[in-house]
Amino acid sequence: MIELLQTYFSYGFVRYAFIAGVLISLCAGLLGVVLVLKRYAMIGDGLSHVAFGAMAVAAVLGFAPMTVALPVTVAVAVLLLLAGEKQLIKGDSAIAMLSAGSLAVGYLLLNLFPASDSGSLSGDVCASLFGSTSIMTLRGSDVWLCVGLSVAVIGFFVIFYHKIFAVTFDEGFATSSGVRVRAYNFLIAAISGVVIVLAMKLVGALLISSLIIFPALSAMRVFRSFRSVILCSAVISVVGSLTGLLIALLMSTPTGASVAVVHIVIFLVFTLLGKLRRA
Repeated sequence: MIELLQTYFSYGFVRYAFIAGVLISLCAGLLGVVLVLKRYAMIGDGLSHVAFGAMAVAAVLGFAPMTVALPVTVAVAVLLLLAGEKQLIKGDSAIAMLSAGSLAVGYLLLNLFPASDSGSLSGDVCASLFGSTSIMTLRGSDVWLCVGLSVAVIGFFVIFYHKIFAVTFDEGFATSSGVRVRAYNFLIAAISGVVIVLAMKLVGALLISSLIIFPALSAMRVFRSFRSVILCSAVISVVGSLTGLLIALLMSTPTGASVAVVHIVIFLVFTLLGKLRRA
């Protein structure tokens, strides 16, 4: 087993996959707690489908998928927040519309233009939806992009931890304390877009919720303080994703599904631990 792993890790693309997997999981673990507590858990599904549609458009036009998906997804995340504030469309309805519409448009484009130079996206739609091979096709530039964006996300949580705490639990109190709640909500929405685009490489568009929701919910089964939940969620996310990647590597299973199933198992274990702790 050890010799086999050493052989695998001698390949650069495997090392890239694990580095990116750790960074993406860490960001998703941090963000997931905020989204779950603010009841924005399902925003991951909506934005992941938007990212898929944007990547399809980029593929058809011959652009690098990330150069289109990243700004489009961030912009849509902010627009969702604006629509919710102005009560133009209820949040769940807007997310449902975006999910169905973006997924349909993206899949239609990839079938209408199958001969376009779109890399792995058009060549394997399943990889984009379920993350079966995407994480194993990363290049050095993709990893550096993950590093840069992950540093920005982690830095945001570290520097503005107390303000994020206030905005997450009581926006009214945060506003009265002088916190610019609207600005922080926009930043959280933008970060959600960034993390979701990155997470598509690991688990695909249809399984992103498993990476964002399960670590946060698992941590909440055992811990009660915000700091403990965030730290535990980050650790669970990284450990679960690394375990899923190892299973996918050694057993040749789909990466996204492997990661998702590992997080489900961890959630069940932490649920049992929580019940034992309260007994």
